[in-house]
Amino acid sequence: MDKLAIVILNWNGARMLQQYLPSVLQYSRDEATVYVADNASTDFSIDLLLSRFPECKLIELDKNWGFAEGYNKALAKVEAEYYLLLNSDIEVTHHWLTPLIEFMDAHADVAACQPKLLSIADKDRFEYAGASGGFLDRYGYPFCRGRIFDTVERDEGQYDNVQDILWATGAALMIRSKDYWETGGLDGRFFAHNEEIDLCWRLRIRGRRICCIPDSYVYHVGGGTLPKGNPMKTFLNFRNNLTMLYKCLPDSELKSVMRMRWFLDYLAACQTLILNRNFGDSRAIFRARRAFKRWRKDFDADRAAIQKSRISTVIPEQRPFSILWHYYAKGHKTYSALPE
Repeated sequence: MDKLAIVILNWNGARMLQQYLPSVLQYSRDEATVYVADNASTDFSIDLLLSRFPECKLIELDKNWGFAEGYNKALAKVEAEYYLLLNSDIEVTHHWLTPLIEFMDAHADVAACQPKLLSIADKDRFEYAGASGGFLDRYGYPFCRGRIFDTVERDEGQYDNVQDILWATGAALMIRSKDYWETGGLDGRFFAHNEEIDLCWRLRIRGRRICCIPDSYVYHVGGGTLPKGNPMKTFLNFRNNLTMLYKCLPDSELKSVMRMRWFLDYLAACQTLILNRNFGDSRAIFRARRAFKRWRKDFDADRAAIQKSRISTVIPEQRPFSILWHYYAKGHKTYSALPE
């Protein structure tokens, strides 16, 4: 069994692998085994891996299972104490793994962690997808130390302390294999988007900790296969976020939060259409609401099991305020400006 397995899920990402896999191999080979799991790519990914990166262990999947189920299928073939789910568009740094491994080895109550995520386009700035660790507000909106909505901060060391968080970015997520499988892994029905937040929230409900370890840092391109502004990305984000709330919210909060989200989602759809003249994204929000309503009952058993596993109804990293109110009404654009 490996101590640590780095698993990169790839779908038609040959050019990203060409550019960024060398840094992963260079700075990880002494501490981890590197796997590439391919989601039935139709570009030259497989030929590239076999010819240029034979030291990588290749897992070939039979079709594009998406991010969530693709990782479930791939990780089922990997034996390791720790998994590290890593995007193909990540540039890693010298000794990036050491702080993560040492922290996890020393803290058995921590299920998962992430490094600090910086932008490859501006290496002094945080990267949108995870920055220095993620949180949720009362209504399920994610934000990070270093990024709230579209405001991304410069990294000036302000978030360089180890911090308990609600969710670690799926771009570079280290997790104990035992915790991964005991919690049920990523929810494959999500396909992509919000799946790592859902997994981490389920871990927190069970009393397991999630942390950001900023002594480790990596650079991320971001955007992935569905860039920002793509209606499918909008659809998946809204549908999956609502589903995650339905699964994970305690009984005492479920009805009130879902009522408010009904109002906020339709407000967002109208604002997107009227102010931004973006018909595609507005329609995607309506579609997401309908899709959630159709499949909600499919998650009743999940919700019952998650609530049964709950250690406490209070999770400090799910903040009791509205991030929309603080950001738009009070002008709190940075994490440090928010109330504790």
